[in-house]
Amino acid sequence: MEILGIGTDIIECPRIGKMIEQHGELFLRRVYTDREIRYCQAKKHAIEHFAGRWAAKEAILKAIGSGWSRGICWTDLEVRNTATGSPQVLVRGGAKDAAVERGIGDILISISHCRTYATAYALALGRKPAAEPDTEAV
Repeated sequence: MEILGIGTDIIECPRIGKMIEQHGELFLRRVYTDREIRYCQAKKHAIEHFAGRWAAKEAILKAIGSGWSRGICWTDLEVRNTATGSPQVLVRGGAKDAAVERGIGDILISISHCRTYATAYALALGRKPAAEPDTEAV
């Protein structure tokens, strides 16, 4: 599997807390999907989780290599959690178009946070090649 891009980001958690405090629902709906909002609000330290997802979205766009161009919006990127709790990336809209154009088939993400900072690292992987028929004689 070929690595096509990497991205990382770090954000101060209080900065995200201040944005939520100042702009409330408008900020949340602009940046996060409904699923992400429900997930973060259900956590004891919700601000840290919101900041982690902010950092993840920034890292993902760096890994894709598109930045915030091409009509990409924050909610084109969604971070979900598997049953075991590991984060998983869902890409749609303009972000998906940019990823497909670059040949990206999957994006891996890692997120960490504490009271002060949240950080994320994203790895964009190429699509798996179609299986080639076995041409060797046995």
